[in-house]
Amino acid sequence: MKKIISTLLIAVLAISLAACGTNANSSSKPEKIIMGFVPSQESDKIADTVKPLADKLSEELGVEVEGQVMTNYTALVEAMGSNKVHIGFIPAFGYVLANEKHGVNVILKSERNGSGTYKAQYVVKSDSGIESLEDLRGKTWAYADATSTSGYLFPAAQLMEKFNVENLETDFFGETVQSGSHDNAAIAVLNGDADVATTFDDVRAVLEKDYPEIMDQLTVIDYTDEIPNDTISVTKDLDEELVNKIKETFLSFNNDEEMIEVMQEVYSWNAIIEAQDSEYSVVKETYNKFKDDITLD
Repeated sequence: MKKIISTLLIAVLAISLAACGTNANSSSKPEKIIMGFVPSQESDKIADTVKPLADKLSEELGVEVEGQVMTNYTALVEAMGSNKVHIGFIPAFGYVLANEKHGVNVILKSERNGSGTYKAQYVVKSDSGIESLEDLRGKTWAYADATSTSGYLFPAAQLMEKFNVENLETDFFGETVQSGSHDNAAIAVLNGDADVATTFDDVRAVLEKDYPEIMDQLTVIDYTDEIPNDTISVTKDLDEELVNKIKETFLSFNNDEEMIEVMQEVYSWNAIIEAQDSEYSVVKETYNKFKDDITLD
């Protein structure tokens, strides 16, 4: 896990030094609010889908809101740290990093199927003969991104603890593939390009419309522990009154069928609920197990 987190932080530092994001105003009341997303599916599809959400926020807040799809979670965290993105749809581990490194604050989170938590799942081809986590030794692992809570961090921590290995790439898996999204990770298994994918539960339902055979051809063999749902977080410098208005506006979308349909299509959210930093302590604890060997600065 030391290698995993170190690799992540190298990427974070590299992106910190690069010119990233947009020319958004960094004041506490920006003239334009930038809302950042990361790929759970194809980036261009997300960009088109979230436009009605940005337009509705603009109308309700009285300030222009623009949605931007970042390359990955790390880019979003760093863009929020430099106030180039003001509102971020960040998963649990990304939020923990953003909070610790940049003081980003969680205000809301998703609700799916009546729950504010979820699990990561391991999916394999149904006819692969893989029936347990032990059977994954030497196989090819597809995951979305190295900063994905359910796609990478929780499964990696579970496997390293269960099998007492320090480096999954050299000591457990035969090969790893970073696919860029949960959808792509599952599709890699479906197409025979990987043996197992770790994704949110249940990515197959999201893909079933385009891949009607996926429920039969892919099987879930195991799950991780419960993970707090992904967040809507804001930068620390945003005006408090504006933050409260953002929060109230998002909560009002629970009564707006069109807005909930947008959230359903983008991230499979059924509702938007309030959230507090303390709810993400389990993610912080998982991260802190390996934090002593690295430096965040």
